[in-house]
Amino acid sequence: MKKILVANRGEIALRIMKSAQKMGIKTVAIYSTADRNAPHVKFADEAVCVGEAPSNQSYLLGDKIIETAKRLNVDGIHPGYGFLSENAKFAKAVTESGIKFIGPKPHAIEIMGSKLAAKDAVKAYNIPMVPGIDEAITDTEKAKKIGKEIGFPILIKASAGGGGKGMRVVEKEEELEEQMKRAISEAESAFGDGSVFIEKYVASPRHIEIQILADEHGNTVHLFERECSIQRRHQKVVEEAPSVVLDEALRKEMGEAAVRVAKACDYVGAGTVEFLFDEHRNFYFLEMNTRLQVEHPVTELITGIDLVEEQIKVARGEKLSFMQEDLTIKGHALELRVYAEDPLDDFMPSVGKLEKYVIPDGENIRLDNGFEEGMEVPIYYDPMLSKLVTYGKSREEAIQLMIKAIDAYQIEGVSTTLAFGKFVCEHEAFRSGNFDTHFVRNYYSAEKLQSKTEEEARLAAIIALRQYLKDQEQLRLPITE
Repeated sequence: MKKILVANRGEIALRIMKSAQKMGIKTVAIYSTADRNAPHVKFADEAVCVGEAPSNQSYLLGDKIIETAKRLNVDGIHPGYGFLSENAKFAKAVTESGIKFIGPKPHAIEIMGSKLAAKDAVKAYNIPMVPGIDEAITDTEKAKKIGKEIGFPILIKASAGGGGKGMRVVEKEEELEEQMKRAISEAESAFGDGSVFIEKYVASPRHIEIQILADEHGNTVHLFERECSIQRRHQKVVEEAPSVVLDEALRKEMGEAAVRVAKACDYVGAGTVEFLFDEHRNFYFLEMNTRLQVEHPVTELITGIDLVEEQIKVARGEKLSFMQEDLTIKGHALELRVYAEDPLDDFMPSVGKLEKYVIPDGENIRLDNGFEEGMEVPIYYDPMLSKLVTYGKSREEAIQLMIKAIDAYQIEGVSTTLAFGKFVCEHEAFRSGNFDTHFVRNYYSAEKLQSKTEEEARLAAIIALRQYLKDQEQLRLPITE
């Protein structure tokens, strides 16, 4: 494999290209008119504009991307995450064009892309499931019957869903009909598929996922877990590895379950199996993400494995160079997704020009970044600017370094989730490890963050004034010979 096209943008495109470059592979960037001056475009060996700013006129044009790859004699296409990364038709079209798709086989993407098909596929593999019904449902009376059997509260979920869309918690029977209608409508609007299913609502869950890697020779390993419970609107903001709640026995059990899920769909490449973990220490299969995850850097830091490099090696037909017993956890890693969002305004997207953009640097600080000072944050795409990652010998060390890195990260022109990240890292519930996916609902409010920010500004002003007075006093001291 001598040349790879990265069918993505921003920080993930740049991150993939860095691994490819390290392996001596040339890279091709694609970009929309809004991204013509983006860092990933400048970094690549070649760059091609594929269309206008809206993603459906550029980054989602699978045929045009494949045509570009063929014209430039590309050997492989890496989809990153988002856009076309979990599109089975695109993966199939890439493969049929004679170019290697750096990801799983199309049928694995198809099976795991539907939550119902995924549940059906893993049935025979002894995987723990949340109690519920594993078939699409639109009949309210049938839904009420199921709700009574498994007990309220229940969760209505879109089969093709993700990111919290088409998802409704129903506390009692009389709310069911209205919530069913809403879930089906939202699922149809977001995914073009109104299929929903019902399962028991796990009241205080943690979101724990297992990273897996599989080659084309039947070898599958897991690279331990990531804790992803700090979320807003069912989307992750802070992730870490390893999780504070797993002991070695449970880690092994969940890892082996994840490997079985991968084998259930003949998985190849890097993927993630997601589980819900309840207050009684039970875990349940949630879904499988058939791509590289946003939070993959924390796994890389605790294992020393470059996941993108492994993806490329697997795509070249190589065997995994390590076995399960070769993998160990070393240290602790923490990631904050730095979104251009306003945590004081319900995390609404914040677009504009990056008037100031000074990034943190130092030992054990990693920044997967897609922006530079002076760039505009476009309204057309996911508002993530970068991923700030810290590593320490212990969890406490990683958290303290994250706070230091957040303080060093200077962004002006847009609002960001940096202050929210600091709020999380300094909160006792997070520091103690006693939290779940309801952290934001239980502990966070815009008022609390505002108050904390104002108090920090007041203390900074007092310290600055004291230093100024001290300096003035020293200037007034008489010179003695």
